Amino acid sequence: MKKLFIWALDRGKDQRVAILQKVGLFKGLRSRVLMKLLVDLVEKEYPPGEVIFSEGESGKALYIVLAGSVVISKRQNNSEKVLAELAAGSYFGELALIDHMPRYATAVAREKTTLLIMYKSYFDDLLQGNAAISSKVLQNMVSLLSEYIRRKHHNETDERI
Repeated sequence: MKKLFIWALDRGKDQRVAILQKVGLFKGLRSRVLMKLLVDLVEKEYPPGEVIFSEGESGKALYIVLAGSVVISKRQNNSEKVLAELAAGSYFGELALIDHMPRYATAVAREKTTLLIMYKSYFDDLLQGNAAISSKVLQNMVSLLSEYIRRKHHNETDERI
């Protein structure tokens, strides 16, 4: 109850909803539904240089960048290759919502960064608790996976030419 009261008085919730609307997984969900989601998402601040997760760790959550930035990198030979630099409004780690496979890369806060975190357990409960939400979210997840496969196939085709 206390959590709901604090959330109701939160002036930044509209900004958080706007950011959630940019997350492909939540595409097509109404603001009202996204506000309900926000109540149970964890908000965490990371100082510059702090590791959010490491390559090889078991995936447990989706991360949404509220403020700051995150660098995603992968070990290659004896160095780190930067795969992406993510700013506010970006998200990463969504494949962890499907399974607990090891993380493909490492995520590090580039500067003081605030993330919204959706743990797999909450995601699973969300899907079981509401048929309308679960069908939309699963449809979005299939679209995201399809996009990843196409992009990977396209990159492999380009490398062979």
